[in-house]
Amino acid sequence: MKRDIVLKLHEWNNREVRKPLILKGTRQVGKTYILKQFGQDAFSRYHYINFEEDESLSKIFEKDLKPKRILQDLNFYLDTSISTDQDLLIFDEIQACPKALTSLKYFNESMPALAICAAGSLLGLHLGESSFPVGKVEYLEMFPMSFLEFLEASGQNRYSGFLRDFTGTDSIPSLVHSHLWEQLKRYFVVGGLPEVVKTYADNKDDLFDALLLVRQKHNALIRDYVADIAKHSGKQNSMHIERIWRNVPSQLAKEQDGSAPKFRFKGVVPGLKAYSRLAGGIDWLDSSGLIIKAHIVNSGEIPFSAYAKDNCFKLFCFDVGLLGSISQLPPKAILDYDYGTYKGYFAESFVAQEFRCAGVDKIYSWRERTAEVEFLREANGKVLPVEVKSGRNTQAKSLKVFSGKYNPEYRSIMSARNLNIDHENSIHHYPLYMAAHFPLFV
Repeated sequence: MKRDIVLKLHEWNNREVRKPLILKGTRQVGKTYILKQFGQDAFSRYHYINFEEDESLSKIFEKDLKPKRILQDLNFYLDTSISTDQDLLIFDEIQACPKALTSLKYFNESMPALAICAAGSLLGLHLGESSFPVGKVEYLEMFPMSFLEFLEASGQNRYSGFLRDFTGTDSIPSLVHSHLWEQLKRYFVVGGLPEVVKTYADNKDDLFDALLLVRQKHNALIRDYVADIAKHSGKQNSMHIERIWRNVPSQLAKEQDGSAPKFRFKGVVPGLKAYSRLAGGIDWLDSSGLIIKAHIVNSGEIPFSAYAKDNCFKLFCFDVGLLGSISQLPPKAILDYDYGTYKGYFAESFVAQEFRCAGVDKIYSWRERTAEVEFLREANGKVLPVEVKSGRNTQAKSLKVFSGKYNPEYRSIMSARNLNIDHENSIHHYPLYMAAHFPLFV
């Protein structure tokens, strides 16, 4: 399946000075597949090593970290000859071998012609500063498939092409808008995990069966993620972390206004009421990529980070499809768009996911007294407030409060409505499915 990150991999490969590359991302987002595809397309050969599948590989890095000796041992292990100027060497699940990660420093210094890509799912959890090759590697982060990638994977190339070429100078035809809205609701069910998207794409002619298979895949993946939590965090801690993860969607059912609430600590784990007692588990989930954290700030000025507090944030599931499965929300309710105020949280989760896919590193929300704006973005030094609505009702009182206090150049609303740029009132209306295109105008 086509992934946009391939373009960034080719950019890395074509640089005159190229450091080893680390591809980071949550499990099952497609890191291994994309690196192998990249190796096949851009190099004479690629050589694949997985440190989790074969723990004996770690022994190669125990003697010393001299690249020439390591490469010689890998040649014997793979029964081949690795070309230092024509081949790609892939180190997968590198977090299982910290010394292999450290060795990237020496490969960069002693063997810069060799193309090395390393992939890891839990890098933020396992690797200390002592093993990290600071300044000697480059990074890319991979996420679930975006809505655009989902369209292409499911054969909707005409519509994905329309969005990719869209500049905002024209309108979106109503027929195109209606079709994309229907596809968005399917994406809400399926999400962006490649294995799940492929299951949907292969069976989409029978939508009922396709979505039944999708949910089965989701449930299997949820079990895998829970097993990962248990494996990498310890027995007692894993129970706390799993409770926090499952509590992310369950807290939302209590909300009545359809907006994602500040994450509440009381009642998540029996006996633990304070943020300080849950911070480790929340940080674990954040580092593993299983959640998206949106910091709530109490100012509309930049830098947003100056107004963020450690214990004040929203949490989103990293994949909107998994959100529906964990919440046990029937696919038909999502397709019929009939699930009450919970629609608002789904819409907000989708926007957060699309922002992350588009390269937004930190997500921020704004709240002062009773007014709240779902997202704040900064572009070219300008503060851009974004309110999210699940339907066509775009009354946005909090956005007016924000604008009255901080006077942004314009304010934006993402909803079920078609694109409309109201220059006179400085309001930009985006359809939800165009979240990754924001901002069209700065």
